[in-house]
Amino acid sequence: MRLRIKNDNGIERLYIEKSVRISKTKVTTQNVEKLGRVDELMKSKGMSRDEVIAWAKQRVDELNESSSPLLLSLSPTAPISMDEQRTFRAGYLFLQDIYYSMKMKNIFRNIEKRHRYKFDLDAITSDLIYARILEPTSKRASYKVAETFLERPNYEEHDIYRGLSILAEELDYIQAEVYKNSNFVINRNNHVLYYDCSNFYFEIEQADDLRKYGKSKEHRPNPIVQMGLFMDGDGIPIAFNLFDGASNEQPSLKPAEKKLIQEFGFDRFVVCTDAGLGSEANRRFNDINGRSFVVTQSLKKLKEDERLSAMDNTNWHRLSDGKPVSNFEEIRKNPEEYADEIFYKERIHDGNSVLGQLMIITYSPAYALYQKLVRQAQLERAEKMIALKNAKKQRKNPNDPARFVKVTSVTDDGEIAQKKLYSLDEEAIEKEAFYDGFYAVCTNLIDDSVKDIISVSEGRWKIEESFRIMKTDFESRPVYVSREDRIRAHFLTCYLALLIYRILEKKVGNGFTSDEIIYTLRDYNLLKVNGEGYIPEYRRTPLTDRLHEVFGFRTDTEIVPTRKLKSIIASTKK
Repeated sequence: MRLRIKNDNGIERLYIEKSVRISKTKVTTQNVEKLGRVDELMKSKGMSRDEVIAWAKQRVDELNESSSPLLLSLSPTAPISMDEQRTFRAGYLFLQDIYYSMKMKNIFRNIEKRHRYKFDLDAITSDLIYARILEPTSKRASYKVAETFLERPNYEEHDIYRGLSILAEELDYIQAEVYKNSNFVINRNNHVLYYDCSNFYFEIEQADDLRKYGKSKEHRPNPIVQMGLFMDGDGIPIAFNLFDGASNEQPSLKPAEKKLIQEFGFDRFVVCTDAGLGSEANRRFNDINGRSFVVTQSLKKLKEDERLSAMDNTNWHRLSDGKPVSNFEEIRKNPEEYADEIFYKERIHDGNSVLGQLMIITYSPAYALYQKLVRQAQLERAEKMIALKNAKKQRKNPNDPARFVKVTSVTDDGEIAQKKLYSLDEEAIEKEAFYDGFYAVCTNLIDDSVKDIISVSEGRWKIEESFRIMKTDFESRPVYVSREDRIRAHFLTCYLALLIYRILEKKVGNGFTSDEIIYTLRDYNLLKVNGEGYIPEYRRTPLTDRLHEVFGFRTDTEIVPTRKLKSIIASTKK
């Protein structure tokens, strides 16, 4: 609102007015308050002309700062403007606050010095990140999503694909700088680094240098690309690398670690991986220069004498207090009575390369009961297969109930013949049940407490959840771009989306699920009221209250004045 002095044949009149946008191209003015003639106000208030003008301006300031209710004038017959956008996504404001806090503008300012382009790569990247979280879709459709933000794109749709090529060239630089700058936003827990690999499929039939046929984690018959992901001890991503779908994932760890050491400045840390990545070569690489490892150890792959010794009934202790137990056989027979406890034993592992590495074997009665319950459901399905005489095994599915079905060909007299006999394979059932509740890790942290080592290993679920979020919530696959540079840029934007989301998650704190946070951001919309402001369309919940508390602004009043919203937007870009 502003003061207007209207001169009508030498008589000055004072009005307070405001601008009202009625369409994309048309703006009109509307009187808010008529203050009166200047000469009459001078007499009634005993003021000079300058003092009356100063009084009027003060009245304008009061109205601009006023929190008094607004009276909206809405017509039930007047049509809304053609093609006018009325609802805007505002959930990106929380993401934008984190994006700017990581000094992304500085990163892209440096990139711009090395490349010649006229579009805003910083804006393109940020919009791709926000769209990946709020409404994951193709790069072209992401431009349409960005048009629904409070701030419209300042670039053209075709600029996105040009920008992807530059992002691919600067992939390593962006990762290193983003990691360094993230330390200004949160405290990074880099004592423990988790590493895992997953793969992403493409809906194509012809493989190439990067997209190759390999063992898909989703059992799909499509070419895949593999991603290795490093995560810190709090579940915040650190870096990622890509490699072709046909490669073995084990050799990917060493070069990825070397990059962290050389480009990120890491030195002493503990690497935690699953059994698939815990090869002797990787353990040996992390047994020097202050580095350590905690890796899952498959009990089934141990030598028979070592496996039997690891799982026998001797030398077990309670994890809660370290006290020895003498009735481990009884515990295994009646796991329901000990479901609140976890038991462990320690042994020196006879590794091929890392001498003296410690193997910790744990037994969880609660987990044993869970595995038994799952297997019982699979046995019921196996019995249905037997009844239908259909037990074709799916080699790619380790949980296939057909693994418990034994098929033999016999005659009525029991001799070998063409007739097939289906039955439960009791030997296979007993063999699998033998491992219920057991879990093992190997480590060179021989001086650390068992509780701490087990705690490190248990944290691996966070990196598995990160891949789930990328694939399911952020829909990072199937991948629709085809050029290798654009594929790499696609995964960079997915990685940055995951990083920003995880930082937001940590800032908000415990008590909210990933689904709650993601869908709250997606439903966080504002309805525009021309000339007045924006009305919240989302539900106010404990989570929205927490978001407002953490990020220092609120949009949950009955209406948010336009001027206030502009101030909020500016505050997220500091």
